[in-house]
Amino acid sequence: MARSPPAWLIFGGFLGVLGAVLYPIYFRPAGRVEEYRKEQAINRSGIIQEDVQPPGLKVWSDPFGRK
Repeated sequence: MARSPPAWLIFGGFLGVLGAVLYPIYFRPAGRVEEYRKEQAINRSGIIQEDVQPPGLKVWSDPFGRK
């Protein structure tokens, strides 16, 4: 890459946009696991898994369950 300021501005702008897009999708939820776990528990409180799951498929579980 050339050492000219416009090239660095374009490259830096691309990285800035990429970071701005990835932050709410990946980094914010990864940093606030407990908050999202509580929110999902509230959202799923009235759902009976066996009633909404199609027959023959595994019942879904906590996506935040870590081993």
